[in-house]
Amino acid sequence: MADQSDKKSFKKLGARHKARRRAVDLLFEAEVRDIDPADLLTERVSLSVREESVAPINPYTRVLVEGVADDLDRVDGTIESYLSQDWTLPRLPAVDRAILRVAVWELFHANDVPPVVAVDEAVELAKELSTDDSPSFINGVLGQVVQVAPQVRAAAAATRAVVPPADAE
Repeated sequence: MADQSDKKSFKKLGARHKARRRAVDLLFEAEVRDIDPADLLTERVSLSVREESVAPINPYTRVLVEGVADDLDRVDGTIESYLSQDWTLPRLPAVDRAILRVAVWELFHANDVPPVVAVDEAVELAKELSTDDSPSFINGVLGQVVQVAPQVRAAAAATRAVVPPADAE
């Protein structure tokens, strides 16, 4: 029978976890290089096709990076609105920004991801990639975002429902 550490190791090795980690890596790199995350993603997809030694991009990584890139202003605005007065988005470590961006995007748009999973995954990524204080900080910010996520999802669904098709006049 597997013990708790085996279960945790298995969880860390899951395809979605790896996809999230790669998305965080790509978002971090895009920010450091000051390029659009979608452009970096396109570059990496192309490279993975040309070079056998470059791992292909997981489809969920693509969804996350493209989603964050498309909704970056709202995602960043949401994160910033839940930071304490002493903090601003630029003041956060870049890896924490990337982790928060992925998690907030999932909370708002990934209907197949339970909110608790999005938060837990973000905390796990912070444990792996960031400072000792980051997991609790990220958990605190996302704990507040979780409260508004259902309203954001409902508003997005309502907007999609009333948008007429492109060919309608």
